[in-house]
Amino acid sequence: MIHKLLGKITGVRDEEIGVALLSCAYFFCVLCGYYILRPLREEMGLAGGVNTLPQLYLVNLGVMLLAAPVFGLLVNRFKTRAFIPAVYRFFMLNMVMFFVLAKFMSGSAEITLGRIFYVWVSVYNMWAVSLFWAFMADGYDLERGKRLFGFIAMGGTVGAIIGASITAGLVDVIGRVNLILISVVLLELAVRCVTRLSRRFADGAARPDWRVTDDTARGSFLSGITTTFRSPYLLGISAYLFLYSLSSTFLYFEQAHIVGAAVVERAARAALFARIDLWVNLLTLALQIVVAGRLIPRVGVGVTLTLLPLLTVAGFLVLGWAPVLVVLVIFQVVRRAGNYALIRPARETLYTIVPIEQKYKAKSFIDTFVYRGGDALGAGVFDALIRAGLGLAGIAFTAVPIAAAWGAVGLFLGAAQQRLAARRQETTP
Repeated sequence: MIHKLLGKITGVRDEEIGVALLSCAYFFCVLCGYYILRPLREEMGLAGGVNTLPQLYLVNLGVMLLAAPVFGLLVNRFKTRAFIPAVYRFFMLNMVMFFVLAKFMSGSAEITLGRIFYVWVSVYNMWAVSLFWAFMADGYDLERGKRLFGFIAMGGTVGAIIGASITAGLVDVIGRVNLILISVVLLELAVRCVTRLSRRFADGAARPDWRVTDDTARGSFLSGITTTFRSPYLLGISAYLFLYSLSSTFLYFEQAHIVGAAVVERAARAALFARIDLWVNLLTLALQIVVAGRLIPRVGVGVTLTLLPLLTVAGFLVLGWAPVLVVLVIFQVVRRAGNYALIRPARETLYTIVPIEQKYKAKSFIDTFVYRGGDALGAGVFDALIRAGLGLAGIAFTAVPIAAAWGAVGLFLGAAQQRLAARRQETTP
């Protein structure tokens, strides 16, 4: 009875429930741990001054560029069931180091550590989530991805809700620093999920039409970068993500300025950011339950990818007219929920039809360096426009054509995916 109800609502079939729920648990652990850290990152970033944020974005970009070849070496050397846990456990060690250092630092040293932590959390989130979705694209085919990625994303949404609630509810009880240890435990649980899913995927539990025989990517350690620039399809994905990141950065800095002026006390800011995260994820969960599993297969990936750009055009127009806290919060909540519930699952299906090397190497390069490239450019442009005296309203209007171009790229990607999928079906026995 429960299986039938779940299938009607989400599109999950009986034989897929076990592996889909395990995938949900994996994403739950990753995002729950991140959303415990996210409000701490936002608070520490503002504590160092809003004017330092553009510099931190440039540091993020540099770290991503240096990390891409290292990641390529890991992908070449190890199978996914080995290097994904290794990467996660490296991040766990980092968390423990931050916990120890934060216990003994104060004053200017604490501010410096906060800036490093800000950059680190941004890097960690990119790699942790990118690895998750690469693993999903490797384990599920296109048809199942369209039906199941929205459902699987619900695990992350529930994790994000609980993570934000943990921070909002415990930050004053156990202190900011001690929350880091909870994230360590959750990431170890994610590793256990990876181990079990590797066995299920190898047995063809998610893709009975295709069984993994060798899940080690080949090519040079820089092939993820070179392949991206040689493929119009991957360049289209890069452009889509770049424009999304660029528009997100404009909105992020609007948020930093508006919240910085409206909310002075540091604990109150952390609580506000945690509440925003909570509202985002509650709305995301509702959309995932009711809409995502049915919308993407019905209207297609291309149309789905245009929905958020259209919403962003409308949101920046309203924010330009009224750059105040309540408008900002509503725009952020609706936009982020639309991204997590609809756009992210649709975008991740784009990788289900590419070779394994592109799933891990090219995808990691796009999800990290290209994404942070949009961040860095957006931060630099926003700072330049502020210095030029344009103001928050004028900058919001500047973002409108960026969002419109972003939507056009989404339509291109939908058509390109259909062509590649048809070509692959014709050539695959």
